[in-house]
Amino acid sequence: MLLFTPGPTPVPLNVRNAMAEETMHHRTPEFEAIFEKTRSHLFKLFKTDEVVMIASSGTGAMEAAVINLCHKTLLNVDSGKFGERFGKIAKAHGLGSVDVKNEWDTPVDVDAVVEMVKNNSDIDAIAVQISESAGGLRHPVEELAAAVKAINPNIMIIADGITAVGVEKIDVTNIDCLIAGSQKALMLPPGLAILGLSNGAIEKIGKGKGYYLNLATEIKKQRENTTAWTAATTLTIGLLEILETIERDGGLDKLYVDTALRAKAVCSSLEALGLHIYPKTPAKSMTTIDDVDANAIRKILKDDYQVNVAGGQDHLKGKIFRINQMGLIPAYEMAWVVNAVELALDKLGRRTYDGSANKIFNEIYCKREA
Repeated sequence: MLLFTPGPTPVPLNVRNAMAEETMHHRTPEFEAIFEKTRSHLFKLFKTDEVVMIASSGTGAMEAAVINLCHKTLLNVDSGKFGERFGKIAKAHGLGSVDVKNEWDTPVDVDAVVEMVKNNSDIDAIAVQISESAGGLRHPVEELAAAVKAINPNIMIIADGITAVGVEKIDVTNIDCLIAGSQKALMLPPGLAILGLSNGAIEKIGKGKGYYLNLATEIKKQRENTTAWTAATTLTIGLLEILETIERDGGLDKLYVDTALRAKAVCSSLEALGLHIYPKTPAKSMTTIDDVDANAIRKILKDDYQVNVAGGQDHLKGKIFRINQMGLIPAYEMAWVVNAVELALDKLGRRTYDGSANKIFNEIYCKREA
């Protein structure tokens, strides 16, 4: 079965093998050396002033960011399940919460955020998804961050990059906290989250908030190449292996070029079949199709062609399907996925199979046509 959900993504064989070695104790010089090397790779990936790894899902990192960087009111951009989640986290901790809410295919209006910031002096942090995976939407995060910082540089910008880090180059100039999760473009099992922090964020964190998710505690310990609590040793070893694999494969710049080209090739091939791309500004991490036969297409893909893609949630359940484009994906696997979608449409009597999807994908991706 080919796993093409936008998380969890497949774990490469060499990474699985690296994680299959005998369990290592986390309070040893051997693991500290691995931790130090992993951190050095993460600084290259995040390009932030500090990086922190915590043993949790991405939601744990979201909560850590909110409780440590928001002291008054959080403004969260809500264009999907994960934007909505930031608001719920703030409310769970007794913080003020206001949101900018749009349909799941619609990017945030930067001017609307600016207006809210100007009219509410209690807003001291803004949370936004770079790639909102509920609908495959890309928000204009860098533009939003720059506009807000021009008004008040002390407002913390929390950017959920869980389906963006390792997908595209992110300008972190005005971002205070950039979040990633292990099970997306980093192609690991779930359970490890990473936060890239600005010096401004570190200053605001101060002594930190919370206990397990106290970022001040973690920053202090991780600068010593250890962790405050039990480290996710196996996942850290896997993370080092995947980051070294990316480097051996041509580095981050090549990864970003490959992912962007893959996204273009998939979108173009599916549009040629008469399918409609759901979000107004698609993220490079996935292609999301809205279609009356979304469930039927997913079922045929899985049952007949051994391709597992994701569906929709809440009001989009049964109305969309989402195809992953993150990570080190062999071209022949991606070509098979778009080919399988075309075969599924033939089975549904929508169009006669003629190999268009595969042809277009190969012309764009494999021939490296811009």
